[in-house]
Amino acid sequence: MFQPLSLVRKFCSSAPHVPVMVQEVLHFLKPEGNQTILDMTFGAGGHSRRILEQAPNVKLLALDRDPVAFGYAQKLAEEFPNRVTPLLGRFSEVPELLSLNKIRQNSIDAILFDFGCSSMQFDTPSRGFSVSHNGPLDMRMDSGRFPEDPTAADVLAKATEEDLYKIIKVYGEEKKARKIARAVIEARYLFKTLSTTEDLADLVDSVFSGEIRLDKLQRPSHNATKTFQALRIFVNNELNEINYGLIIAHKYLKLGGRVVTLTFHSLEDTIVKRHLLGNLIANTPNPLPLKYSSHSFDVDGQIVKEVMESNWLSLTKHVLVPKYEEVENNPRSRSAKLRAAIRVK
Repeated sequence: MFQPLSLVRKFCSSAPHVPVMVQEVLHFLKPEGNQTILDMTFGAGGHSRRILEQAPNVKLLALDRDPVAFGYAQKLAEEFPNRVTPLLGRFSEVPELLSLNKIRQNSIDAILFDFGCSSMQFDTPSRGFSVSHNGPLDMRMDSGRFPEDPTAADVLAKATEEDLYKIIKVYGEEKKARKIARAVIEARYLFKTLSTTEDLADLVDSVFSGEIRLDKLQRPSHNATKTFQALRIFVNNELNEINYGLIIAHKYLKLGGRVVTLTFHSLEDTIVKRHLLGNLIANTPNPLPLKYSSHSFDVDGQIVKEVMESNWLSLTKHVLVPKYEEVENNPRSRSAKLRAAIRVK
């Protein structure tokens, strides 16, 4: 259920998030003077705080779809009076939110995206994001803002075997997607309800017959990690939201404005790369009848063409990744990829 802000803010006394590649983000954003900067993925505000500290006159628009993150943004607004505007909503809600705050197109100096799940979501068992913390299989980033939206448990209870296979294969890039989908269906036949993260993790683990996977740091990684990623992306319609968010970024940035993106898996990075190179897609691959695309790509009457000339000048010859020392100190940064560009048309 959607929590009133008074309750949300009780849990915001300390932000648990360590911002990824913060020095590189500041280098490419170049916050200065009386700029307006939009943080499209505020989270716990690690990047936003550093932006405000580096450029004392910057005005910050702090967006997040998570009500808890919105609570953090409100606390930051109290700490930096008249400089922070907290915004609660998805990327697809941005045009309406900016209009309400009298922010016009072509008026923002820089935009930051830090895609994916935040540390505070992973570290809160009741949100159901983490394979290592037992809790209800929810995974909705919006919490209870849209109670009609399905949870991960709803998807596992109602999707067909073929749809489950596609979700896990496409969004999780999981080689054993077919076997995992079959195991979910067999659990239904046995009247076993998959309602907690532990239920799902154990079921997926049973498919691997003792196999141990390693992450990029060669540490043991849970066999269900990719399945959890797939369900999270699907439940939150993440890829379509990212695609739309980048279109919005182009519309609202000034000419010469900067965009910086942090992605954490290849599906996110591919969408960013296609935008910066000018090869757009009207919708991200979504062959799944269970999930709808919650918005079209008609922005102010202009339909986005499938292929168009690039509107961006890349500031990074190659994708940037965290330094070894950062990965050692913050293992969650290990998959991060940074891209940056300037709007040139």
